[in-house]
Amino acid sequence: MTEVNGAVSAVERRLAELGIELPDVAAPVAAYVPAVVTGNYVYTSGQLPFVSGVLPAAGKVGAGVPSEDAAGYAATCAVNALAAIKAQIGDLDRISRIVKVVGFVASDPSFTGQPAVINGASELLGKVFGEAGAHARSAVGVAVLPLDSPVEVEVIAEFA
Repeated sequence: MTEVNGAVSAVERRLAELGIELPDVAAPVAAYVPAVVTGNYVYTSGQLPFVSGVLPAAGKVGAGVPSEDAAGYAATCAVNALAAIKAQIGDLDRISRIVKVVGFVASDPSFTGQPAVINGASELLGKVFGEAGAHARSAVGVAVLPLDSPVEVEVIAEFA
């Protein structure tokens, strides 16, 4: 956990209470940066559910990847997005609001449960930030994602 002026970040303390340790920022897999600040907003690039540099699963949700597992992977994507945000603004306690989440689900053509999958990210952000974690959202089914990941999540956060 990060200490700022001798105090532990409240957001990181809450993550720890949830059994989550903020990872190092995942290295980009192409020509982009993990997050960009403009004004008082941080926009993350799409975050994959890397755990220690490895995707925990590959394939389509609804055909090989259970939707419940995919929801957990979406939560992992959100944690990875928080790591990218922290790398830009230094302290997650500076986040005043999660503004928007965009989630992509690599879906079998018959799968229509994308909102439930991306709830994994949304619910995690709600647990961590409370009311400030309530956000606008899109949950989109796609044919394939980078590295055959089952999910990818972007986050836009406002900070002070």
